[in-house]
Amino acid sequence: MINVEVEKNNNESNTNLIKRFTRRVQGSGVLSRIRGMRYAKRSPSRYVRKKKTLKYLTRKTAMEKMIKLGKMPEKTTR
Repeated sequence: MINVEVEKNNNESNTNLIKRFTRRVQGSGVLSRIRGMRYAKRSPSRYVRKKKTLKYLTRKTAMEKMIKLGKMPEKTTR
C-alpha cells in the first residue's frame, strides 16, 4: 500500500491543502483498489470444493434411487 503524504506550503490555505491531498489520493489509485477488493470473494479451498462435490454426488444418487423406486416423479425438460 502506498501512503499519500502532503505538507502545507507557505501561504497555502487549508482548503487548497485538502484539494491537493484528494487529487494525490485519486492519482495514486488507493481508493479504487480498496473499493475493488471490497466485495471480492475468495476462491474456495480444495477441501471445500471436494466436500461440496461429494455432497452433490450423494444427493444425485439418492434422487436417482428414489426415481427408480417410483417414490419421486422423473425430471421433465421444458
